[in-house]
Amino acid sequence: MEVVNKYVSHKHHVDGYPSESDFELATTPLQPAPGSDEVIVKNLFLSIDPYQLNRMKRYSSSHTAITAASKIEPGQARRIDAYGVGKVVASGRAELEEGDVVAGLLGWEQYTVVRPGTVLMKVDAKDLPISYYANVLGEYSLHLHQIKEHKKDAQIDAMIFLTTATGPSGLTAFAGFYDVCKPKKGEKVFISAASGSVGSLVGQYAKLSGCYVVGCAGSKQKVDLLKGKLGFDDAFNYKEEADLKSALRRYFPEGIDIYFDNVGAAMLEAAVANMNPFGRVAVCGAISEYTNAGERAAPDLIDIIYKRITLRGFLSVDYLHLHEQFSAATSDHLRRGRMIALEDVSVGIESVPTAFVGLFRGDNVGKKLVRVGELEG
Repeated sequence: MEVVNKYVSHKHHVDGYPSESDFELATTPLQPAPGSDEVIVKNLFLSIDPYQLNRMKRYSSSHTAITAASKIEPGQARRIDAYGVGKVVASGRAELEEGDVVAGLLGWEQYTVVRPGTVLMKVDAKDLPISYYANVLGEYSLHLHQIKEHKKDAQIDAMIFLTTATGPSGLTAFAGFYDVCKPKKGEKVFISAASGSVGSLVGQYAKLSGCYVVGCAGSKQKVDLLKGKLGFDDAFNYKEEADLKSALRRYFPEGIDIYFDNVGAAMLEAAVANMNPFGRVAVCGAISEYTNAGERAAPDLIDIIYKRITLRGFLSVDYLHLHEQFSAATSDHLRRGRMIALEDVSVGIESVPTAFVGLFRGDNVGKKLVRVGELEG
């Protein structure tokens, strides 16, 4: 089967803030190699994630740190991968048939040729929306038995690592909060970028765990959402605060026990200044530093030493052992209405550049997705 594929690529290295003009839409024919195990997937929903900007830069230290953050050269067709959900339209694998709905590592394109070794999971979304499998439940894409079966195959190991490390927000939020932060009931939790895909989930996990939760966001609409729909104890607009350290002192007069950091830079400095002894910081993201090489966090090391504060970076790939616990707990919370998966959906492959650029303007509320195609048709 051959299809004409529209895809998005970046025209040049992107250093600094991205813009729509950095990207271009092109077309190319696609077909699986005769007799191969390749699969063609019609993409339905794609996850749009800010970490991809580092991959487009001329240089980032992350390029050589892990496979999932490797550099993407400009103009390479179908090389901007993205976690997503799609429908199989042609298959060389015995376990996948035409019409199956699958989740896995796809791309900024209408159709993806999935190579042998890339894990695709069949999705049976009877009681939850299909889009959740590119969002909060995306980590369902890997089953532990699949990893064990392929653990001796280096090529497949690399694919598994890439798929997991670039996967959506659910396991990242769950593992970061419960394993890195190790919350106790009644502790005081601060979350930056709290209306984003990860922060919005962390806040809900924290409330379910009996913590006092404050989040920050960049607009009144988002602050109202945090305090209303998501049930945070309080929230504030960081853009209205001239002094972040003083702001956090107001919201946490007794200090912060846990800080879930999604932005880095000045917010991390302010949070550390207000941490309690033995406080824990989960360093999940640094979006404020992605677009400005001069924006770098410089937390007070004296505070860190004498308060015995723990700062820890992490990736979801480090926590596959929590996968079953995460998936069971989170899907149950969603079904019972104890958690909400926020989704901000754009439509059409042409909308990918604007959706991506919008992440750095703070346009999105919750997980940014692009609906590329329809399940039927």
